[in-house]
Amino acid sequence: MGISHSDRKESVATTAHNPLSLDVSTVSQQSGAVETIDTEGPSPVRIGLEMIAFGVGTPLDVHATVTNVGEGLVVDAEISGSGEAECVRCLKPLIPHLSFHINGVWALTEGFITSEDSDDDDDDDPTPMVKDNRLDLTQAVIDEAGVSLPFSPTCEEFGEECDSQTPEPDGVSGETETVDPRWAGLQDKLKDLRLSLIHISEPTRPLYIS
Repeated sequence: MGISHSDRKESVATTAHNPLSLDVSTVSQQSGAVETIDTEGPSPVRIGLEMIAFGVGTPLDVHATVTNVGEGLVVDAEISGSGEAECVRCLKPLIPHLSFHINGVWALTEGFITSEDSDDDDDDDPTPMVKDNRLDLTQAVIDEAGVSLPFSPTCEEFGEECDSQTPEPDGVSGETETVDPRWAGLQDKLKDLRLSLIHISEPTRPLYIS
Protein backbone atom coordinates (compact mmCIF):
# COMPACT_ATOMS: atom_id res chain seq x y z
CA MET A 1 0.00 0.00 0.00
CA GLY A 2 1.49 3.35 -1.04
CA ILE A 3 1.91 6.25 1.32
CA SER A 4 0.26 9.46 0.19
CA HIS A 5 2.01 12.80 0.47
CA SER A 6 -0.51 13.82 3.11
CA ASP A 7 0.71 10.97 5.33
CA ARG A 8 4.25 12.39 5.43
CA LYS A 9 4.94 14.95 8.10
CA GLU A 10 8.05 16.84 9.10
CA SER A 11 8.93 18.32 12.43
CA VAL A 12 11.91 20.33 13.57
CA ALA A 13 12.63 20.68 17.27
CA THR A 14 15.34 22.04 19.50
CA THR A 15 15.15 20.14 22.76
CA ALA A 16 16.75 21.03 26.06
CA HIS A 17 16.28 17.41 27.15
CA ASN A 18 17.56 14.21 25.60
CA PRO A 19 17.74 14.77 21.81
CA LEU A 20 17.77 10.99 21.36
CA SER A 21 14.25 10.76 22.80
CA LEU A 22 11.94 11.41 19.84
CA ASP A 23 8.36 12.60 20.11
CA VAL A 24 6.35 10.15 17.96
CA SER A 25 2.89 11.06 19.20
CA THR A 26 1.78 12.08 15.69
CA VAL A 27 3.27 9.35 13.53
CA SER A 28 2.18 6.60 15.91
CA GLN A 29 -1.50 7.42 15.36
CA GLN A 30 -1.84 6.20 11.75
CA SER A 31 -0.53 3.05 10.08
CA GLY A 32 1.51 3.92 7.00
CA ALA A 33 2.32 7.42 8.20
CA VAL A 34 5.86 8.75 7.76
CA GLU A 35 7.42 11.58 9.75
CA THR A 36 10.81 13.22 9.45
CA ILE A 37 12.15 14.45 12.78
CA ASP A 38 15.11 16.81 13.11
CA THR A 39 16.25 17.61 16.62
CA GLU A 40 19.34 18.73 18.47
CA GLY A 41 20.52 18.98 22.04
CA PRO A 42 23.14 17.82 24.58
CA SER A 43 24.08 14.16 24.82
CA PRO A 44 22.45 12.74 27.96
CA VAL A 45 25.28 10.27 28.62
CA ARG A 46 28.82 9.50 27.49
CA ILE A 47 28.57 7.50 24.26
CA GLY A 48 31.59 5.63 22.93
CA LEU A 49 34.80 3.90 23.99
CA GLU A 50 37.54 4.76 26.46
CA MET A 51 39.66 6.74 23.99
CA ILE A 52 36.92 8.21 21.77
CA ALA A 53 33.34 9.22 22.50
CA PHE A 54 30.62 11.83 22.68
CA GLY A 55 31.06 13.40 26.10
CA VAL A 56 28.14 14.14 28.39
CA GLY A 57 26.56 17.37 27.20
CA THR A 58 28.11 17.23 23.71
CA PRO A 59 25.73 18.91 21.20
CA LEU A 60 24.15 16.26 18.98
CA ASP A 61 22.26 16.61 15.71
CA VAL A 62 19.60 13.99 15.02
CA HIS A 63 17.90 13.44 11.68
CA ALA A 64 15.36 10.62 11.72
CA THR A 65 12.69 9.21 9.44
CA VAL A 66 9.99 7.29 11.32
CA THR A 67 7.52 5.00 9.52
CA ASN A 68 4.44 3.51 11.15
CA VAL A 69 4.06 -0.16 10.17
CA GLY A 70 1.00 -0.90 12.26
CA GLU A 71 2.01 -2.07 15.69
CA GLY A 72 5.55 -0.80 15.38
CA LEU A 73 7.71 2.07 14.12
CA VAL A 74 10.65 1.65 11.74
CA VAL A 75 13.35 4.24 12.38
CA ASP A 76 16.16 5.30 10.07
CA ALA A 77 18.30 7.90 11.84
CA GLU A 78 21.62 9.70 11.62
CA ILE A 79 23.21 11.03 14.82
CA SER A 80 26.24 13.30 14.52
CA GLY A 81 28.37 15.68 16.53
CA SER A 82 31.90 16.56 17.62
CA GLY A 83 33.54 13.80 19.63
CA GLU A 84 36.32 13.74 22.18
CA ALA A 85 39.32 11.51 21.46
CA GLU A 86 42.96 10.96 22.27
CA CYS A 87 45.60 9.55 19.93
CA VAL A 88 46.99 6.31 21.35
CA ARG A 89 50.43 7.06 19.87
CA CYS A 90 51.15 10.65 20.91
CA LEU A 91 48.25 11.26 23.36
CA LYS A 92 47.27 14.35 21.40
CA PRO A 93 43.67 15.50 22.09
CA LEU A 94 41.43 15.17 19.05
CA ILE A 95 38.00 16.57 18.19
CA PRO A 96 36.74 14.25 15.43
CA HIS A 97 33.36 14.59 13.76
CA LEU A 98 31.44 11.42 14.59
CA SER A 99 28.31 10.10 12.91
CA PHE A 100 26.25 6.99 13.63
CA HIS A 101 23.53 5.44 11.49
CA ILE A 102 20.66 3.71 13.26
CA ASN A 103 18.08 1.51 11.57
CA GLY A 104 15.68 -0.42 13.76
CA VAL A 105 12.16 -1.21 14.89
CA TRP A 106 10.38 -0.02 18.03
CA ALA A 107 7.16 -1.66 19.18
CA LEU A 108 3.99 0.36 19.78
CA THR A 109 2.17 -2.51 21.51
CA GLU A 110 3.17 -5.40 23.74
CA GLY A 111 1.91 -7.84 21.11
CA PHE A 112 4.24 -6.59 18.39
CA ILE A 113 6.58 -9.40 17.28
CA THR A 114 9.46 -9.15 14.81
CA SER A 115 11.05 -12.07 13.01
CA GLU A 116 13.98 -11.92 15.46
CA ASP A 117 11.65 -12.15 18.46
CA SER A 118 9.83 -15.17 17.04
CA ASP A 119 12.84 -17.36 17.88
CA ASP A 120 12.15 -18.72 21.36
CA ASP A 121 15.86 -19.36 21.91
CA ASP A 122 16.76 -15.69 21.51
CA ASP A 123 15.29 -13.57 24.29
CA ASP A 124 18.42 -11.53 25.06
CA ASP A 125 17.63 -8.62 22.70
CA PRO A 126 13.88 -7.91 22.74
CA THR A 127 12.34 -5.25 20.52
CA PRO A 128 12.42 -1.89 22.36
CA MET A 129 9.10 -0.26 23.20
CA VAL A 130 7.77 3.21 22.54
CA LYS A 131 6.85 4.64 25.95
CA ASP A 132 4.63 7.67 26.57
CA ASN A 133 4.77 8.53 22.86
CA ARG A 134 8.55 8.80 22.98
CA LEU A 135 11.04 6.67 21.08
CA ASP A 136 14.42 6.49 22.82
CA LEU A 137 17.45 6.02 20.56
CA THR A 138 20.00 6.23 23.37
CA GLN A 139 20.78 2.52 23.78
CA ALA A 140 20.81 1.96 20.01
CA VAL A 141 23.40 4.72 19.57
CA ILE A 142 25.50 3.36 22.45
CA ASP A 143 25.50 -0.09 20.84
CA GLU A 144 26.39 1.30 17.39
CA ALA A 145 29.23 3.39 18.81
CA GLY A 146 30.64 0.32 20.54
CA VAL A 147 31.03 -1.58 17.27
CA SER A 148 31.87 1.22 14.83
CA LEU A 149 34.36 3.43 16.66
CA PRO A 150 38.11 2.61 16.48
CA PHE A 151 39.31 0.97 19.68
CA SER A 152 42.73 2.66 19.36
CA PRO A 153 42.22 6.01 17.56
CA THR A 154 45.20 7.76 15.97
CA CYS A 155 45.82 11.20 14.50
CA GLU A 156 46.20 9.67 11.05
CA GLU A 157 42.66 8.29 11.09
CA PHE A 158 41.29 11.82 11.42
CA GLY A 159 43.62 13.58 8.98
CA GLU A 160 46.07 14.96 11.53
CA GLU A 161 49.76 14.41 12.23
CA CYS A 162 51.18 13.10 15.48
CA ASP A 163 53.45 15.27 17.60
CA SER A 164 57.17 15.21 16.72
CA GLN A 165 58.12 13.25 19.83
CA THR A 166 55.83 10.34 18.96
CA PRO A 167 57.50 6.96 19.70
CA GLU A 168 57.92 4.48 16.89
CA PRO A 169 55.47 1.54 16.80
CA ASP A 170 57.98 -0.63 18.69
CA GLY A 171 58.11 1.91 21.47
CA VAL A 172 61.57 3.32 20.57
CA SER A 173 61.58 7.09 20.02
CA GLY A 174 65.03 7.24 18.44
CA GLU A 175 66.60 9.03 21.39
CA THR A 176 69.63 7.67 23.23
CA GLU A 177 68.51 5.35 25.96
CA THR A 178 69.49 6.51 29.43
CA VAL A 179 70.07 4.05 32.25
CA ASP A 180 68.68 4.72 35.68
CA PRO A 181 71.78 5.10 37.95
CA ARG A 182 70.05 2.89 40.52
CA TRP A 183 70.35 0.00 38.08
CA ALA A 184 73.83 0.76 36.74
CA GLY A 185 75.59 -1.32 39.42
CA LEU A 186 73.28 -4.26 38.84
CA GLN A 187 73.94 -4.13 35.10
CA ASP A 188 77.72 -4.34 35.73
CA LYS A 189 77.24 -7.37 37.98
CA LEU A 190 75.08 -9.09 35.38
CA LYS A 191 77.73 -8.41 32.75
CA ASP A 192 80.45 -9.99 34.94
CA LEU A 193 78.17 -12.97 35.60
CA ARG A 194 77.63 -13.54 31.87
CA LEU A 195 81.38 -13.42 31.24
CA SER A 196 81.96 -15.97 34.02
CA LEU A 197 79.38 -18.34 32.56
CA ILE A 198 80.95 -18.06 29.13
CA HIS A 199 84.38 -18.88 30.57
CA ILE A 200 83.03 -21.94 32.42
CA SER A 201 81.25 -23.20 29.32
CA GLU A 202 84.44 -23.15 27.22
CA PRO A 203 85.76 -26.72 26.60
CA THR A 204 88.89 -27.69 28.54
CA ARG A 205 91.93 -27.93 26.31
CA PRO A 206 93.82 -31.27 26.55
CA LEU A 207 97.16 -31.25 28.28
CA TYR A 208 100.00 -32.65 26.18
CA ILE A 209 103.20 -33.84 27.87
CA SER A 210 106.29 -33.90 25.64
